[in-house]
Amino acid sequence: MLLKDKIAIVTGAASARGLGKATARLFAEHGANVAILDLSADAASAAAADLGEGHIGVACDVTSKAACEAAVAAVTERLGPVDILVNNAGITQPLRIMDIAPGNYDAVLDVNLRGTLYMSQALIPAMRERGSGAIVNISSVSAQRGGGIFGGPHYSAAKAGILGLTKAMARELAPAGVRVNAVCPGFIATDITAGKLTPDMMDGILAGIPMGRAGEASDVAGCCLFLASDLSAYVTGSEVDVNGGSLIH
Repeated sequence: MLLKDKIAIVTGAASARGLGKATARLFAEHGANVAILDLSADAASAAAADLGEGHIGVACDVTSKAACEAAVAAVTERLGPVDILVNNAGITQPLRIMDIAPGNYDAVLDVNLRGTLYMSQALIPAMRERGSGAIVNISSVSAQRGGGIFGGPHYSAAKAGILGLTKAMARELAPAGVRVNAVCPGFIATDITAGKLTPDMMDGILAGIPMGRAGEASDVAGCCLFLASDLSAYVTGSEVDVNGGSLIH
């Protein structure tokens, strides 16, 4: 087991078909004790219960620095010092540039980018003190290719910000033994896009994927497992593509 006796936090992981839940499940299968963080305490606890014994759910609004600090304190008290953080919490909105209102911009940037910063800040001091830790940030192919699939330009901007934040964090934290990497999923079949794409839209998306299929949450989870484990002990500051070849660069 690649994560035996490790403690992991996965944010935004209560959705049954989401990337976070798939990642939490795979981490648990590889021996980690997982804390699922989500807005709803009940939803987070139910998702954690699905994983079996030794896993917990904690309510957390990642846009609140105080909430992130409180969640980390609760996880540390119940499970122990956190070894792994997956910043998965995020939202998207399929808007065109002139349709992005201030509230739209604030919501998408706050959850995706501010949440990644705040959650990381809540864990970095303890990771630095212990001289180890792995942080995995979920970005998107949208950041690399300028949207064009589902999210609007503000989503692309937020996910591009995550790439910059990842690289800067990796450079600063590497001397302390803390690794920081990003995963850039392409089109993944999750609850975020379920029922929102017409057959023609889906056909157009699949035509641009050389592997000829939509990604699955498990495809992203496997990459997160690699980056969280010692298999990637000499990898930091990277952005790993999980997109079926839809962007090759």
